[in-house]
Amino acid sequence: MHLEFDAEVIEWRGPAPFLFAVMPEPQSAELRDIAKQVTYGWGCIPASAEVGDTAFTTSLFPRGGGFLVPMKVAVQRAEGIALGDVVHVRLTI
Repeated sequence: MHLEFDAEVIEWRGPAPFLFAVMPEPQSAELRDIAKQVTYGWGCIPASAEVGDTAFTTSLFPRGGGFLVPMKVAVQRAEGIALGDVVHVRLTI
């Protein structure tokens, strides 16, 4: 599955890295349809991601019926991402 969207970067004092891109509802709904087949536990879903020119692997976190995409510190630095920015995210599940 491939998903692509623009998302606001928020802070969440859950697991590090503390900055996450909020997956919009239409894409979250698509992912919920297959979540049970691809989760490795606790609702977390492994994914390959790209933000700007930076590719990385990550795990999507379920939150409030949707999903959060962790913005690793290396990605934040490489792409100049800060709290409140809007980023373009490409995911492969």
